[in-house]
Amino acid sequence: MSRPRLVIAGTHSGAGKTTVTLALMAALKARGLVVQPFKAGPDFIDPGHHQAVTGRPSRNLDGWMLGESANRAIFARASVDADLSIIEGMMGLFDGSSPVHEQGSTAELAKQLNAPVLLVIDGSAMARSAAAMASGYAKFDAAVQVRGVLFNRVRSEGHYQLLRQAVESETDLAVVGYLQPDASVTIQDRHLGLRTAIEQGQGDLYDRLARAAAQTIDLDRVEAMARSAGECPGEDLPITRPAATQQPVRVGLAYDAAFCFYYQDNLELLESVGAEIVRFSPLHDDELPVADLLYFGGGYPELYGETLAANMSMRSAVQTFARRGGAVYAECGGLMYLTEAIRDGAGARHEMVGVFPAEAVMRKNGMTLGYRTVEIAESCMLGGAGTVVRGHEFHYSMLEPTGELHHACTLSDAAGKPVGQDGLTMGNTLALYSHLHFGSHPAVVADLLGTARRLRGAQASATKG
Repeated sequence: MSRPRLVIAGTHSGAGKTTVTLALMAALKARGLVVQPFKAGPDFIDPGHHQAVTGRPSRNLDGWMLGESANRAIFARASVDADLSIIEGMMGLFDGSSPVHEQGSTAELAKQLNAPVLLVIDGSAMARSAAAMASGYAKFDAAVQVRGVLFNRVRSEGHYQLLRQAVESETDLAVVGYLQPDASVTIQDRHLGLRTAIEQGQGDLYDRLARAAAQTIDLDRVEAMARSAGECPGEDLPITRPAATQQPVRVGLAYDAAFCFYYQDNLELLESVGAEIVRFSPLHDDELPVADLLYFGGGYPELYGETLAANMSMRSAVQTFARRGGAVYAECGGLMYLTEAIRDGAGARHEMVGVFPAEAVMRKNGMTLGYRTVEIAESCMLGGAGTVVRGHEFHYSMLEPTGELHHACTLSDAAGKPVGQDGLTMGNTLALYSHLHFGSHPAVVADLLGTARRLRGAQASATKG
């Protein structure tokens, strides 16, 4: 069965593929289509905007973290009831985990999904050179189906016609339109990327994008390009899931503007093995929900340090939960929240939960970024020694210990080079800087919930005693 689908790729990071993707999603939805969004690569911010536009959870697909079989299975499962799927690429079309092979690239994913590619080119400062660029991307790998071009940041119809004529005279690519530069449809940027959809609020940004796309993009040709996709591979490849259990586990999920970086498939994998997810806000709630496991994802706690610090009742509740032996799992921003304090970019110090003897310090110039293989060196709530999970790091903060820190995991990069340790442990709390995709090793969700279930049982026995 052919499922209409289209990959939106850029020539490079910053070409404008997120703006184009959101504009197309919004415009196609306005036509009455059910649009299923996807994002190539390890990203949390773009999928949030995808969901805000389409009303459907966006799924991450990644050749390095997940591999071909899982990518195809996730795509097939999520797109089954959609009229059309839009897959936003990452970086440039051919950029991935290595400069000499395609693994982790948008190009690799397009081939795995047998999907046509619409190439976004920043046309703001070129004319005939656009033809050379488009031709080069289309011919670099013949197995990648680059079918069309869309220009971004083109100020006038006259300039667009120059670009269109140049490309169409030298290539067989369809030029489907352009977007003009417009500050009113620009999402503000910051140190980890765009502002999140939660922060953007329910304004008319997406409606403005839809109108802009309808004015200068041939949406009929875009739809036709998506419908030209051949057979969809992987429809009969269900993503590997651990066996469901009989005992539900209540998972308190920190979710607000400070903590909103979660893979949709991570949450669904947890639910598939018995998790009952209950959201709470470390920013605004006074107390924790009744829970067997607390899960703190990544986000921007450094931007909300003052508010997090002021919510002393929540900080105390989390500290008490952890010190009494409750199961706590945290990633990146969640790890920062569990330290003694966060020192923000201006140098202000904000008191945090204090599970770990360290402070998280924002660096103005330093950045840690890259794919990570996380190997468990000492048994923990994610599994036994030797368990391997894949994910990525992306943060500007670093830990300054105020006491002894213990790590349960070792790290290596995409090339297999050791890059240090991760996985801070304290009692039944595990916190990593790495963002893990549980789909890379689904068994970890059973171990995670199994730990929470076991601790719940032990506490119940102690209470009866």
